Amino acid sequence: MKLKEGFVLRTISGQTVVIPTGEDLDLSMMIKLNDTGRFIWEHLEKGTEIEELVEDMLEEYDVSRETAVEYIEQFVQKVKANGFLA
Repeated sequence: MKLKEGFVLRTISGQTVVIPTGEDLDLSMMIKLNDTGRFIWEHLEKGTEIEELVEDMLEEYDVSRETAVEYIEQFVQKVKANGFLA
């Protein structure tokens, strides 16, 4: 699973945001992420598969497998619905 080109992840005033880039700049597509969202976004940028992402999240955060899977699935559904996935 991989994110579309044309978005950059930045920290602005302590907030993590995803900003669209390119000719068809649409700032309505700018989103704010919490730390976990940033973690998932960075993995999706690399094309990390879901199972590997779950394992990485279990190593990084003190959560159950069920919680990690649920959070990742919700995040992926949101970015997919908003057109961020390739």
